[in-house]
Amino acid sequence: MSRGGRGVLLALCLATAPRAARPTGFTDYGNDILASPEPRYGLSGALRLRSEIFANLDLDRGPTPSGEVFFPVSMSEPGRQVLYAGDLRLRTDLSVYAPGGMVAVKARIDVLDNLALGSGADGLTGDSRTQRPPGAAFRIKRAYGELVTPVGYLAAGRVGAHWGLGLLVNGGDCADCDSGDAADRVAFITPLVGHLVALAYDFSATGHLVRRRDEARVVDVEPAAAVRSWSVAILRHNTPAAHRRRNDAGRATWDYGATYAHRRQARDIPASYLPLAAPATVNAGQVVDRGFAAEVVDCYLSLDFGVGRIAVEAAMLLASVRQTSLTPGLGIGAEARARQRGAVFESDFGLAARVIGVGLDAGVASGDPAPGFGAQDGLSQLAFGKPGDLNGPQADMRTDRRIDNFRFHPDYRVDRILFREIIGTVTDAAYVRPHAQVRLLRLRGAELVASVAAIASWAVDVGSTPGGARALGVEIDPTLGYQTEDGLQAAFEYAVLFPFAGLDNPRLGLAAKAGQLFRLRLGFGF
Repeated sequence: MSRGGRGVLLALCLATAPRAARPTGFTDYGNDILASPEPRYGLSGALRLRSEIFANLDLDRGPTPSGEVFFPVSMSEPGRQVLYAGDLRLRTDLSVYAPGGMVAVKARIDVLDNLALGSGADGLTGDSRTQRPPGAAFRIKRAYGELVTPVGYLAAGRVGAHWGLGLLVNGGDCADCDSGDAADRVAFITPLVGHLVALAYDFSATGHLVRRRDEARVVDVEPAAAVRSWSVAILRHNTPAAHRRRNDAGRATWDYGATYAHRRQARDIPASYLPLAAPATVNAGQVVDRGFAAEVVDCYLSLDFGVGRIAVEAAMLLASVRQTSLTPGLGIGAEARARQRGAVFESDFGLAARVIGVGLDAGVASGDPAPGFGAQDGLSQLAFGKPGDLNGPQADMRTDRRIDNFRFHPDYRVDRILFREIIGTVTDAAYVRPHAQVRLLRLRGAELVASVAAIASWAVDVGSTPGGARALGVEIDPTLGYQTEDGLQAAFEYAVLFPFAGLDNPRLGLAAKAGQLFRLRLGFGF
């Protein structure tokens, strides 16, 4: 997907989130604002530490025709099979409630976000006695206000963005999530006949900004280069408490939603975001008549019937770019278009009073015949790919003016190696994922759970695969997890990928070999 196409996905700034302490969208606004004569304050979050071992994730299949390897390798020992990684993050969600029960201000601040363990050694690495603090230790990801009115809820600011199952737009609220979407938005939500109706206007991107006289504020001097999005949605949402009441009564519960989003941009200033060797002087000559427009339709449905749950989400994106050139003054007389489709299915069934759980998940993302999967942003890969590459831009304006590969949000976790670490996300592929779990122990608010998932995957368009074959591989992902009611979470995760012919290297006559991953994850919630 092009940069513009990926941008459209972020226009879907509608949400459902399970915890009121971390509101991510329309179904959460206002539900924790209570009448009170005094100001109230809320603080929640978690400290996360992860340690990982990667064994042969380059699959010993050699480089692609463009010289890319499937996973980073040692600089001094290219044949080394094992690499290590570790990181930490402190996530804090802050809430301030004004007296009266109508106004709240909230923020998400991540401290040392995904900071690599051992980074920032002070002085010579062999003699380091401490770690230097990073230059940007605090990352303010959300800051917004909520207002409860007699006719609905108003939210404004930089808010979290999530929709449905998180296939397309994902707030990144899960314990193992690494990114998460946010939007500068004004949104209004009102209840209507048992549903929520939501309208949102997003300041998705703003053109070239120039400082004003006070050197503290800026003004947009190219309004036509601004990217603006608007969205409308209708949802039916039941709270977790409502689900429990209906389950106790033996009644099924439906949650569903549908949304439409539109995004547009008349002109563009590539010099404001392109990776240039030297900063360019931004003036009228840097403006490109872009003519970008896109639309997204996304629907989801979830059915909870007590002993199980099934859920589906499907999305379609249509986009067009009249002028695709990134070089001012050098026009390309060809319009680019995109038609991208994706869908997922999830299921969980509890047996023996939920001591045992089983389920089947599946998903598909439309493909594109261009070489490579196209999982990365096109700005990082301006040269058209070669047959046999792992990734590459999905359009070449000389011969290929379509970009049809749909990309799952990277925080929608499907596996641990193939899509997460090697390709980058699910795109131009289909998978099935049977899974099962068993509760080994429950004692005084603590649980020990073992689970396993198997993921079989295939390419949608065989021309995208490095090996020129449709079958990609089978991955086995077992987990042993422990959690307590007071916020401790610990998980030991393993994964092994058995690659198939779609990941081989026929150019060098090398078959891809199995890769493994070991991960230990600790979480301290509050």
